[in-house]
Amino acid sequence: MTDRPTNGDAREAPEALADAHEQRRDGRGRGPSRGELLARLEELQHQLEDARAQGDEHLRAWQRAAADLSNYRRRTEEERQALARLANAALIGRLLAVLDDFDRALEHVPADGHEGWVDGVRLVERKLRSVLEAEGLTPIDAVGQPFDPNVHEAVVHEETADHPDNQVIGELQRGYRLHDRVLRPALVRVANNPKEH
Repeated sequence: MTDRPTNGDAREAPEALADAHEQRRDGRGRGPSRGELLARLEELQHQLEDARAQGDEHLRAWQRAAADLSNYRRRTEEERQALARLANAALIGRLLAVLDDFDRALEHVPADGHEGWVDGVRLVERKLRSVLEAEGLTPIDAVGQPFDPNVHEAVVHEETADHPDNQVIGELQRGYRLHDRVLRPALVRVANNPKEH
């Protein structure tokens, strides 16, 4: 082969053509055969399929890990909220006795009590009640309701014909819910109507 440049011309020098023809004839300049190319193509296709399968497996593993992380975050947030509610429940449960004392005190205000002082006690009671309600505390309805052992605790059964059987006719101690959970059941008097037995 000569070292002469072709200057980008598609036509090659006659010596170069002769050399290329000679190399093809004796097998030195020949590329891979068609069978070798097909085998190589098939091998590359298998490698591509393997790489795609591996990529799909990595994607599925990543998606599982992302879902696990999301579930973990959700569970820990729910556990944190439940723990905070439980901590609040213990404190609020102890404060219910104070609220009961306020209720009893305000029910028995002496007639000669100083009105300004009584108003101050009522104001403190309302503030305490509003703070507890902001934390999710709600009173349980009792009087006039049918007896429900999930929210009421029967202390007294009174025989009476004035009320339907198993109706709550009096409340001895108010019951409360904290969010959707009964914190303290209401202590109640329940009607026992002999006419309905």
